[in-house]
Amino acid sequence: MKELYKALAAFQAEVPNIYKNSTGYGYKFSDLGEINDIIKPLLTKNGLGYVQPLDGESLKTIIFHVESGESIESSVLIPQHVQLAKMNEFQVLGSAITYLRRYSLSSMLGLITDEDADAAGEQVKPKATKEVRNRTEESKAGSSAMGEDENDVLARAKKAINTELVNQGYLQVDSKQAFIKKVLGKTSIDTISDAELVDDQLANEA
Repeated sequence: MKELYKALAAFQAEVPNIYKNSTGYGYKFSDLGEINDIIKPLLTKNGLGYVQPLDGESLKTIIFHVESGESIESSVLIPQHVQLAKMNEFQVLGSAITYLRRYSLSSMLGLITDEDADAAGEQVKPKATKEVRNRTEESKAGSSAMGEDENDVLARAKKAINTELVNQGYLQVDSKQAFIKKVLGKTSIDTISDAELVDDQLANEA
């Protein structure tokens, strides 16, 4: 593997950090097209190439040295039967393959394609609904408003969550309940904490 590793080291010495345009879950990353635009000229310069064939329910990533024929490879299982809002099963599969191609290639080549979301030492939190934020501020201020006031806040939060569910393609009652059950393990939102959890998951999927 001498020639392959020598060429790979030379490639890594030249390739920059690549994150820039795409955003997800509160941080920026480069998509597969952006990565390819940068790495392909450097791979070619150093006599390297790669292929990512499908192998049953797995995705292989093979990095090879053109002149010597040396290669290294890795394999990752493609998740099956995953459901995502607004996507049919073929779109979900395509999305999973693209995601795995990006991360497998980045891992094999030692690329930095994500901003470090942990660099600041705290978790990146998704947005909350206005009602949930208001309830949190009431708690911090030591408000004694419980009972009816809390019920009103919960009702408004549930209404806002219902609106967001519709906006994200959950149009039928059973699909809304299925989403809520996936998050809470039950089909009803009974507390402010329940509303916060469902709202967080909706923000992640937006």
